[in-house]
Amino acid sequence: MIVTRNWLQEYVNISDISTDEICKTLNSIGLEVDSLNVHRIPSKVVVGKVLEKEKHPDADKLNICQVDLGNEVVQIVCGAKNVDAGQFVPVAVVGCDLGNDFKIKKAKLRGVESNGMICSSTEIGLPKLNDGILELDESIGKLTLGKELKDYPLMNDDIIEIDLTANRGDCLSIHGVARELAAFYNLRLIEQDFTVEPNDLGIGQILEVESSNNIDSKYIYKATDMKDFKMPVLYKLRIGILEKFKECDIRDIITYVSHSTGVILNAYARNDFKTNKSDIAVLEIKKDKQGFDVVSGKDKLSTMCIEHGEINIDKRGEYIIEASYMDPELLSKKVFETKRKTGEIYYRSSRGSEPYLEFGIDSFCCLASRAGAKLYNGNESFNDYNEKHTLDVNIDKINSIIGQNIEKATIEKILSSLGFTVKDVAKEVLSLQIPLYRHDIKNIADVTEEIVRIIGIDNIKAKPLAIDEVNRINQTSLNLIKRNRLRFKAIENGFYETITYVFSDKEKLKKYSIPTVKTSLDILNPIVKELDTFRTTISLNLIEACANNMKLGFRSAAFFEIGKIFDNNRAEKSVISFVFSGQKESESVSNAGKPQNIEFFDFAKKILNTIGKFDLAPLKKVPNDLVHPYQNGAVLVDGKEIGFISKLHPSVAADYDLSDTFIAEIEFDAIKNDLTKVQSYSKFQSSRKDLSIVVPKTMDYKKIKDVISSIEDENIKQFNLIDIYSDEKLGNNESLTIRFILQNNQKTLEEEDISSTMGKILDSLKEKLNLTLRD
Repeated sequence: MIVTRNWLQEYVNISDISTDEICKTLNSIGLEVDSLNVHRIPSKVVVGKVLEKEKHPDADKLNICQVDLGNEVVQIVCGAKNVDAGQFVPVAVVGCDLGNDFKIKKAKLRGVESNGMICSSTEIGLPKLNDGILELDESIGKLTLGKELKDYPLMNDDIIEIDLTANRGDCLSIHGVARELAAFYNLRLIEQDFTVEPNDLGIGQILEVESSNNIDSKYIYKATDMKDFKMPVLYKLRIGILEKFKECDIRDIITYVSHSTGVILNAYARNDFKTNKSDIAVLEIKKDKQGFDVVSGKDKLSTMCIEHGEINIDKRGEYIIEASYMDPELLSKKVFETKRKTGEIYYRSSRGSEPYLEFGIDSFCCLASRAGAKLYNGNESFNDYNEKHTLDVNIDKINSIIGQNIEKATIEKILSSLGFTVKDVAKEVLSLQIPLYRHDIKNIADVTEEIVRIIGIDNIKAKPLAIDEVNRINQTSLNLIKRNRLRFKAIENGFYETITYVFSDKEKLKKYSIPTVKTSLDILNPIVKELDTFRTTISLNLIEACANNMKLGFRSAAFFEIGKIFDNNRAEKSVISFVFSGQKESESVSNAGKPQNIEFFDFAKKILNTIGKFDLAPLKKVPNDLVHPYQNGAVLVDGKEIGFISKLHPSVAADYDLSDTFIAEIEFDAIKNDLTKVQSYSKFQSSRKDLSIVVPKTMDYKKIKDVISSIEDENIKQFNLIDIYSDEKLGNNESLTIRFILQNNQKTLEEEDISSTMGKILDSLKEKLNLTLRD
């Protein structure tokens, strides 16, 4: 962002503040100064007036000019094509040093005496405006013949280039930077005079706007006759400093006013539009296929706030001037979702252009009117302003963040100077209305930053760090203890901890039918294309980590990660995720150098040893295509499903060139972190009894387990399924052998005690599931 001292002076009175001081101030308030250049006109360059011009007798490209310097008329031979009688021009008189050993002396050019030089803009250290001489006008001040240009303050300026962060779109204008300086120095912004020369023209005589009712942009349209408009030289030079001078008055004035006010302006030639029966230009605004607001005439002319077409020239000099605005967050989101190509104007609009469109339009009309243009009265507009965002802030909280006590009155004064509407609603609470041009203010931290900026970070006193020992046992500390315990257990069971991005590749998630975050809640500016969405599972990241290790020659890989995942609405939760691929152990004598690949229950045992006791049940629904349709299980704790264990689907394993691979993902918060409690154990002998029962093949073992678990008998200490048998005689049934460990805490079990317990078990199975002993 480029500003100049004189340009800023038009919006705030900084005459008593040095340029160096202004640069220091800009740095202290977060507007980092990238460079400072001082433009000064050399001595002995004066205002002259070309009285006469005639062709050189011996050179077609030279002209002999009689130039009035106030106290004398001198003859100067000039080779510029655009020199002409009646012009006010800069003249380097004899003895002037233009730098680089270029001194003006009396000379003869093709035999004709020349006393001085009529200068171009670049020859006196100003930006290039054309290939000829610089024509002066009274926009730089009253032109006095013979007066040195170094004595014209507007011709001698200090150019400051500011390196803005992306969130400070409000400072992408001269007015925006002036607003910041006014707040810091406690100055009032200069009220602008928007007087326009009156006329009898009305916009209804030239323009009709047909707008769809679903557009997102705000706009104002004015009509103007630019036939007699001539861009003042001061404004041309300022645009030259920006390196955007086009030598086209309509294009240059649009650039000038946009840079001055921050309002996005555009212009259309009247002959670009269709006309109705009354010869009125018809401008259409409607959505395109991607949902952007498009301005059309005979053809598409521009996409509001996205891309402006080249301004065509109207032979009659009639133009339609457009001021537009669109919410930058909505705009950026739409561009990201559609991958829309954008033009130069998007840089300003996506960072937040000036939303008060009247300010830009009125500035344009005033400048154009003073320079010869005629403005049609009235306008066509749709600029209903959004309600200002309101935020309540606590003074004590602000001071706590700053680390220093700032008086409430000082805070109110600072925020008011920055454009906030401040209301004192309680003893230590302020209610703030955020100005529409401050799109970056969202919370109390942002407000605090504004206060610190204006006070100055160097004025915040440093304090020694105070460390008070307090009770720090809370949910966060408990989670940390649990996290560390799980880490140690996982490492004990052969897993290596890894940390991956919380971002993932949306295309891969979709490929494996893994849920994704809603597009409306997705990342606006991804780091890279492969990390363009929030992850909804860690498993895919760990599978890719396994694949990378296998490519390096490893025959097994086992990883775990404790981290955040997101659901469809971008709500986050913590999970612990595991993966194990390949051989379950290293080559050794015990396995004859041929270790087996890991199997489902080997993997499940490692998970159990890590997170603690859980039950397995068939998954009611396969959550995604990573999960094997037959080798999977839901992890249950106290009957609640908290995750899953599964073999990796063969097709996914093939995609990543992996052998037998198993994955698990379990909710972190659902894992118990209870203290281990000491319990007494029985000193009496235990007894083992096996029951073989006939069960339909379609019956889940879980039903049998639930029935046995519901039996209230203190003698039953443990039971496990140890055998499954089937043959032709059993038909659609099979035989399950369950081993029971029976033991009493008070005595040695006798035969009748054992028979009574086993009888209870058989009776319950018969009554609830109609199951009997195998013959």
